[in-house]
Amino acid sequence: MQGIELESKITCPKCGFSKVEIMPTNACQWYYECESCKKLLKPLKGDCCVYCSYGTVKCPPIQEGNSCCFGK
Repeated sequence: MQGIELESKITCPKCGFSKVEIMPTNACQWYYECESCKKLLKPLKGDCCVYCSYGTVKCPPIQEGNSCCFGK
């Protein structure tokens, strides 16, 4: 996974809280609970995971030019 960024700053659309997280390389993250307001984030329509919707960096499979989460 050389050249793939694994850190993404995820920002809650409800309260604006941001945190840098390490993205998983072997699975999509469909849910993320904001540490500040406790809102449960889910991917926006057309996105495969919360990092693609709310992060500063897309998930590793998308960075590689692959489809993410087959069947979703």
